[in-house]
Amino acid sequence: MTQTSNERVFLWAEWRDLVMLNYEVDPGLLRDYVPRGTELDSFRGGTLVSLVGFRFLRTKLFGVLPLPFHSNFDEVNLRFYVRRRASDGDDRRGVVFIREIVPKRAVAMLARLAYGENYSCYPMRHRVTSDGASKSAEYEWRLHTSWAKLRAEAAGEPELPTEGSIEQFITEHYWGYSAQRDGGSVEYHVTHPRWRVWKSTRAGFEGDGAEIYGSAFAAALQRPPDSAFIADGSPVVVYAGRRIA
Repeated sequence: MTQTSNERVFLWAEWRDLVMLNYEVDPGLLRDYVPRGTELDSFRGGTLVSLVGFRFLRTKLFGVLPLPFHSNFDEVNLRFYVRRRASDGDDRRGVVFIREIVPKRAVAMLARLAYGENYSCYPMRHRVTSDGASKSAEYEWRLHTSWAKLRAEAAGEPELPTEGSIEQFITEHYWGYSAQRDGGSVEYHVTHPRWRVWKSTRAGFEGDGAEIYGSAFAAALQRPPDSAFIADGSPVVVYAGRRIA
């Protein structure tokens, strides 16, 4: 993915050790979350939500300004997938976040101000292990006195997603869309190289999902994911948003 001439860098960072748990849901569950100007995207006729945990590293505002004490942190987000036909005919496939969790209040505030995203702040921790023959990663956040967790285990070597695979569908949405309080929408571009993935041998979510995501989403997360994998990640660039509706 390449930058267009009128895009301004908002943030540079590395996203690493991404755990991606994917669940097929009734599209009606997402109807109220679809930003104006976009429509639900689907994979082989199915509508997906993903619970994603990853490490946010070496974060720099505008690509050059390090964030003191806020450069490295974890994030967990619940997201789904949309697409938009731009005025130039470009078919843009993007992500919409239902809820994003970070352990840094300043990060949550910045994201709310910049994009209108639904960020929350909770204590978090992670564990990532790799011995060459296997890989595991888990991300946790604390609700009151208990911890919620998403995890995945995998074996073998990572590979680039095959053409038409669910791993390609999940990892190759390069736009973000955010519904605004006034009913409008913001679009922003995210660029990164293709990620290698480990297909998971065991994965799932544990904890109280209802308090964070509501009972309907929590019910989906309590069952085994329809697919799961770990992505190695890479440097990423997030560009400034612009209103599209």
